[in-house]
Amino acid sequence: MRKSRLLFFAALLLPLTASADDAAAPESRLSGLLSGDGDFGFEKAIEPRAFVFPEDHGPHPEFRNEWWYVTGNLDGENGRRFGFELTIFRFALTPGLTATESNWRSNQVYIAHFAVTDAGSERFYAAERYSRGALGLAGASADPFRVWIDDWEIAAAENASPEQWRLRAADPEFALDVALTAAKPPVLNGVDGLSQKSAEPGNASYYYSITRWLTEGSLRLGDDEYRVSGLSWLDREWSSSALGADQLGWDWFALQLSDGSELMFYNLRKLDGSQDGHSAGTWINADGTSTHIDREDIEIVVSDTWDSPEGGRYPSAWTLKLPQQGLSLEIRPVMADQELFTTVRYWEGAVDIEGERGGSPVEGRGYVELTGYAE
Repeated sequence: MRKSRLLFFAALLLPLTASADDAAAPESRLSGLLSGDGDFGFEKAIEPRAFVFPEDHGPHPEFRNEWWYVTGNLDGENGRRFGFELTIFRFALTPGLTATESNWRSNQVYIAHFAVTDAGSERFYAAERYSRGALGLAGASADPFRVWIDDWEIAAAENASPEQWRLRAADPEFALDVALTAAKPPVLNGVDGLSQKSAEPGNASYYYSITRWLTEGSLRLGDDEYRVSGLSWLDREWSSSALGADQLGWDWFALQLSDGSELMFYNLRKLDGSQDGHSAGTWINADGTSTHIDREDIEIVVSDTWDSPEGGRYPSAWTLKLPQQGLSLEIRPVMADQELFTTVRYWEGAVDIEGERGGSPVEGRGYVELTGYAE
């Protein structure tokens, strides 16, 4: 079943990821789906733009792909520890929104990943959905803000301020329904929101984050329901090509610290195993002000690894140092196996953080995403 879904979705993306000569082997890696090969008539992220909120929470169909990415760490009333991810991707098969005579036809494809980490029982739940952007099956709108596939959605809360959202998703084994209230304004990543991923012009995205959402609601695992609360993180990107042909994947860190600060960093990796100089990130102070981080500003050393039962070796602990902030952190997953087997295979999971900043102890929680380590 998993292979048939993969081949179906890869076939939909084939015009974007492969030429006629290699049509027998469509690309299924994230790096392939986000590569800059070819020019299909989509707009590209070339120079900084003015961001407007809440409008930019909505879709940008003139670009080939975008995503709404929410991760979070939650506690149950009994102290039980959970993590979650809900991501909705939009892929365009042709430029622009195409008018057709059939309500069934659409050039917009949506795919969503939903995962929950139950640290107490060391169990990881993951599910995937995808649909065409037609007949109300899936879609995105700016006013009011909403992005959805079936009954999975990230949306502005009804009769509330733009800083209040609702996230809900349900699978037979697990479900989540939480309210999110932004504790900080959006922060622009890269240079004024233009995040250059490789040397080629246009291999970039427009990228912003909301790094701290107060979160509360309910979580269901099987027949058991928990009241939960904690913190979430939103990442938003849109582009038409991001990665270069020599890039394999990335290690993405979203860290929320106990002193009210946050750190985002993506470490881009090349096919030969080296680190790409376009790796970058953002430091966010407790007051919401931010500083851009280049690759040479930060040191990340892998201190442990985890071998997937399905093959492939992932980093599984890190020492991270950011001298300009006097920051030294030890980062460890709350459980080793948080690997998703979806249309693309990758690791994404909740982590715990301990360390110091400016000589004072600091701790925290976060999420790490690892791509390109397994096929």
